Amino acid sequence: MSAVEPTRARTVTRNSEWQERKVAAIARGQGNIAPVYVERAKNAELWDIEGKRYIDFGTGIAVCNTGHSNPKVVAAVKEQLDRFSHTCVMVTPYDTAVRLAEALNELAPGDTPKKSMFVTTGAEAVENTIKIARAYTGRRGVIALNGGFHGRTLLAMGLTGKITPYKNLFGPFPGEVYHAPFPVAYHGVSVEGSIKALHTLFKVDIAPSDVAAIIVEPVQGEGGFYPAPNEFMQALRKICDEHGIVLVSDEIQTGFGRTGKFFATQHSGIEPDLMTVAKGIAGGFPLAAVVGKAEIMDAPLPGGLGGTYAGSPIGCAAALAVIDVIRDEGLVERANAISARFRERLYALQTKYPETVGDVRADRGAMIAIELVEGGDAGKPAVDLTKALVATAYEHGLVLLSCGVNGNVIRFLPALTISDALIDEGLDILETCLAEVLR
Repeated sequence: MSAVEPTRARTVTRNSEWQERKVAAIARGQGNIAPVYVERAKNAELWDIEGKRYIDFGTGIAVCNTGHSNPKVVAAVKEQLDRFSHTCVMVTPYDTAVRLAEALNELAPGDTPKKSMFVTTGAEAVENTIKIARAYTGRRGVIALNGGFHGRTLLAMGLTGKITPYKNLFGPFPGEVYHAPFPVAYHGVSVEGSIKALHTLFKVDIAPSDVAAIIVEPVQGEGGFYPAPNEFMQALRKICDEHGIVLVSDEIQTGFGRTGKFFATQHSGIEPDLMTVAKGIAGGFPLAAVVGKAEIMDAPLPGGLGGTYAGSPIGCAAALAVIDVIRDEGLVERANAISARFRERLYALQTKYPETVGDVRADRGAMIAIELVEGGDAGKPAVDLTKALVATAYEHGLVLLSCGVNGNVIRFLPALTISDALIDEGLDILETCLAEVLR
């Protein structure tokens, strides 16, 4: 590589030029939704290298719950960086990791004594819950739910209940992983039907005495933003108690105030045995954790859990600041206010376009979605329309994300610090774009 190449990077000022270089330099599998190259971000707004402003309804996929470049998070990171950036928490640990573990243990649902362990990514957290559950139970099997998403590493892909794009071309996957239906009333899958299918699984594929863990998202993320009904979560808790199965709640996308509770599992009033957290934990810095009942968490032997960058001191400092911001600024309550504001506008949009906006999901805080269909039919996903709406939104200065097993769900994940004025402006853009793509 030429010695002057890094200098040339600063002379590129157009998104299209960076996209050309990106396609040439970065593997095809790591795609990007839009050719928008961010120059700076503040709270709920982004500006690209061409100076165009965007309202951000994606927040880095529910990562910057406290807003982009939150001053308190930035200050905490700068202070930590002045001290040191890395020593490895398993070699010479530091107080920020201990204080963060204490905070997570206190925040986790339920009264049972808790412990935590740190990793770097959500997928690592998921894989470690399975390791811990297997060590604790001495069992092999794991049950996940259709439509669930748990990460892109091999075991996490095996748990994921969606083929394209996450599992396509990457098999074979680890054995002893089974799937059961996730209840979605809009698509005719009841809680009763899901539980019945789970009991059938116990009779046909794996005995409950061989199951180490059941893993569930309290609100499915990539699967379509479907909330798990409270009675379903309660039924899973009862089944796990009856058979000695570890119940894992995957809170990677739902945690840290996102759903109007600090953790989404709290909506159902149950206590999971283990819980994964990542994304919103550290305001944009790579950090993840497993939090769970102390007896279960201590099942692995010393050295059995961890990683070189696990519990980064910078990430831990950022996470402590995030928790303070959520508490001090009342962001859990703010998530519910955001939900109410979106809900009013999205139901009005559904009334205006009943053949297109098939379902509105806005009863879990600021984890909001609309499902786009053809002719008002839940069985006819409007996939092309969804893609067009996302693309058009970027052209109009609005960051949108899609999801769903069929790719026909628009999800809204605004920062919990977003203003009402920005919400309204963003929803105005959404309505304009939907009218445009429906012409």
